[in-house]
Amino acid sequence: MRYTKDYSAEIERLRKEIQTADAIIIGAGAGLSTAAGFTYSGERLQKYFADFVEKYGFRDMYSGGFYPFPTLEEQWAYWSRYIYINRYMDADNGTYKRLFELVKDKDYFVLTTNVDHQFQKAGFDKSRLFYTQGDYGLWQCSEPCHQKTYDNKETVRAMFEQQKDMRIPTELIPHCPVCGKPMSMNLRADDTFVEDEGWHKAAERYHDFLDSHNGQHILFLELGVGMNTPVIIKYPFWKMTYANPKAVYACVNFGEAYVPDEIQEQSICINGDIQEVLDGIAEK
Repeated sequence: MRYTKDYSAEIERLRKEIQTADAIIIGAGAGLSTAAGFTYSGERLQKYFADFVEKYGFRDMYSGGFYPFPTLEEQWAYWSRYIYINRYMDADNGTYKRLFELVKDKDYFVLTTNVDHQFQKAGFDKSRLFYTQGDYGLWQCSEPCHQKTYDNKETVRAMFEQQKDMRIPTELIPHCPVCGKPMSMNLRADDTFVEDEGWHKAAERYHDFLDSHNGQHILFLELGVGMNTPVIIKYPFWKMTYANPKAVYACVNFGEAYVPDEIQEQSICINGDIQEVLDGIAEK
């Protein structure tokens, strides 16, 4: 595995690849949203969850999402804040919009494990997005008794605004319209995750995009992807780059920018802050 040696030279190489590639496939992980300001600990945690931190000792929002709260009223008080600030509140520091400006005139597609809807909010075409792990803005039956998801914006807003003492009004607890059981988040955590019609259509569009550009000069642009779920983005990107001599793999990740020796000559690795890298490309 190889780490970045010449930071500025790699940024220049990436800029040229974005300009000249026949197609760009963006693979985005949690590091991209972190760079955009969506931090799940520290100041944001204290600002929105100080009461939960004091009561339960949560060190970050993510771990709090797995806590077995004693009541649904308290569970949804937590989750409505979580969803509202990370899905519906405008908090992007410009990172996603900068990325969009760099690729909007290219033939692009986005594969992401992020569930915060930031690509669409920044202007990316919905038909060129595949959210593999779900969406904070969707609910599903917790069973699930059927393969359908439901928008939660209005109910989440009401939960966020009406909660008191870490509880929402009981009448706001969401239940499945088919079987009556509690609803849950449409987030891939176990085998109950619902892959609805929209999910399957997005998957099909992604594979069609790959097929239509087979053998061409493709830039696989990986941004902020760690090793939690490497089989979704990282490993396939490596494999497809290895199989296509015209392809280029680019990894931008603070502290985790590396590449297998087999595709070293086809790769660009930048160990740095994603926002700074994108700004550097734009300035060129």
